[in-house]
Amino acid sequence: MPDAFGLAAIITKFALYLGVMAAAGTVIATLMFRLDRTRGLAVAFAVLGLMATILAFSLRGANLTGDVSGMTDPEMLGLLWTTPVGTALLLRLVGLGLLIAGLFIGRVGIWVSVLGGIIAIWSFDHVGHVSGRDTTLLDIALTLHLLAVALWIGVLTPLKRLASSSATYASAADVGHRFGVVAMVTVPALIIAGGYMGYKLVGSLEALVGTGYGQALIIKVMLVGLLLGLAAANKLRFIPALRSGDPAAANHLSKSISVEWLVILAVLGTTAVLTTNLTLPT
Repeated sequence: MPDAFGLAAIITKFALYLGVMAAAGTVIATLMFRLDRTRGLAVAFAVLGLMATILAFSLRGANLTGDVSGMTDPEMLGLLWTTPVGTALLLRLVGLGLLIAGLFIGRVGIWVSVLGGIIAIWSFDHVGHVSGRDTTLLDIALTLHLLAVALWIGVLTPLKRLASSSATYASAADVGHRFGVVAMVTVPALIIAGGYMGYKLVGSLEALVGTGYGQALIIKVMLVGLLLGLAAANKLRFIPALRSGDPAAANHLSKSISVEWLVILAVLGTTAVLTTNLTLPT
C-alpha cells in the first residue's frame, strides 16, 4: 500500500496522463476530422495537464526528501531540474503552452497546437520504465503507442457531442466513419507497439503472471480488450446504422462512448499505478 506521497503521486500522474493525452488527442482529432467547438475542451485538458505537470515535479522533491518541504525546496528542485525529470517538465510546459497558444492564433494555430501536443507526448520518452532501457526502438514504440491512444481519446467527446443532437447525426456518422478508417491503421499500431513494450519490459511469462507489475499489466490488457470490443461495436454496428439514417443508433453510440470513457479512465489509472508504485521484474 503506497504512503501519502505515493498515493498523491499516483493521483497526480493519472491527472497528468488524462490532461496531456486528451488535450493532444483533441487538437489532433480536430485537425484530422475538421471538428468544431473543441477549443474549450482542449484548453481545459491542457490546463489540467499543466497543473499536474507542476505538481508531479514538486512531489518528486517531496519523495526525495521524505518531507512535504521538499515540494518547494529550491536546492532539491534545482537538482531535479538537471535530470531527465527536469527535461520532461520543460517539454510538457513548452508543449502544452504551445497547444494552448495555438488555439488562439488563427488558421495556422491548429498546427502549432498539434506540434505542442506531440512535444508534450514525447516528454514521456524521457521518464519512466521505457526511458531506463535507452533503446531507440522502444522510444519510437512508446511515442506511436501514445499518439494512437491520444487520437482515440481525443475524438470521443466531440463524437459524443455530435451524436447527441439530431441536427448533427450526419456529422457524427461521417466523423465516426472516418475515424474508423484511420483506426484500421492506428489500432494495429497501438497493439503492436504496446505488445512489444510489454515483452521488453516484463521479459517472461513467469514475470507476467508472478509479479505485481505483470499482473497489473494483465489487467490493463484486459481493459484495452474491452475497449477494442466497444470500438468494434461502434464501427461495425452503430456507425453504419447511423449513416443509414437510424436515429436510435445515435443513442447507442453515445452510450457506448460513455462506457469507453469509463474504461479509458480505468486504463489511465492502472497505468499510473504501473509507472509509479510498481517496479519492473528483474
